[in-house]
Amino acid sequence: MIFRRTERFLKAFQLLPADNQRKTLKALAKLGQNPRHPSLEMKKLQGRDGVWEARVDQKYRFTVHFERNAEGEAICVLRNVDNHDECLKKP
Repeated sequence: MIFRRTERFLKAFQLLPADNQRKTLKALAKLGQNPRHPSLEMKKLQGRDGVWEARVDQKYRFTVHFERNAEGEAICVLRNVDNHDECLKKP
């Protein structure tokens, strides 16, 4: 799977404490290996077409959507990462 980061994701990631950055990278590695990994608890966001939420830890979440490139490969677009409530306000 190919990952693409939005500017918002990059800025939000940089604002995370170092420990949460490491946890986020670990969660993204799991996503790349198996998008249905149980620890991610990945689910579609209601009212947001094609936007998914996944778990970093008990408090933090990240949001993504999926696209395909010209060759048909899946691209995971990283949209936001933050504590649960803030992340889901602006997925």
